[in-house]
Amino acid sequence: MKFNRILLSVTLVVVALVIQVSVLARLQLPGAVPDLVLLTVLGLALVYGPVSGSLIGFGAGLLADLAPPADHAAGRYALVLCVIGYLAGLARPENGRLKSASGPMAVVVAAAIGTTLLYAGVGALVGDTAARHVGLGFLLFTAAVYDLLLAPFAVPLIMALARRAENDPLVDTSGGTDVATGWLASGTGLRIGTQRGGLLVKAARTRASRAGRIKGVKRL
Repeated sequence: MKFNRILLSVTLVVVALVIQVSVLARLQLPGAVPDLVLLTVLGLALVYGPVSGSLIGFGAGLLADLAPPADHAAGRYALVLCVIGYLAGLARPENGRLKSASGPMAVVVAAAIGTTLLYAGVGALVGDTAARHVGLGFLLFTAAVYDLLLAPFAVPLIMALARRAENDPLVDTSGGTDVATGWLASGTGLRIGTQRGGLLVKAARTRASRAGRIKGVKRL
């Protein structure tokens, strides 16, 4: 991985983990806890691809395993997020652009459900039956709902930061849309400077054409 990818990924994962442990976990919501660490891994994997997504997922999961108040074996969540990060990276389009928010939203729901199932499955292998006491079905439902509600505020921002760190302005001559930009525009109803940018370009072209006409008159 590139140094800027590592630096950005570590920063975002640490910030997400601190917010999750100190804020989201203290909300005492019924069922699952909103998983901001998972959403961070998903956002980075959708930009960087499966290999980087798996590495980021493993590191983020290991930090979550070691962060207090950890009540499970170290490496359990690291394995889960490693698999989820790899699979989410496979959902990244080749050109890095999506025209609708349906794709990333489906990835979020699938990842929330898959993470809960994998975590419960690994726990069952090591003798942890906490998911049975709470109710696996209720955990799956609440995890999907909470992560889906939190995703539009977290994932597009993470993807935009990842794109900026890659020094990729995403100038699309084919009329496509960046993944993060498309999600913000269609998924949250926001417009990210497209009209303003078009007006600025049009105004610059108008001034250039006027300057050309004036110079032509002076030549005559």
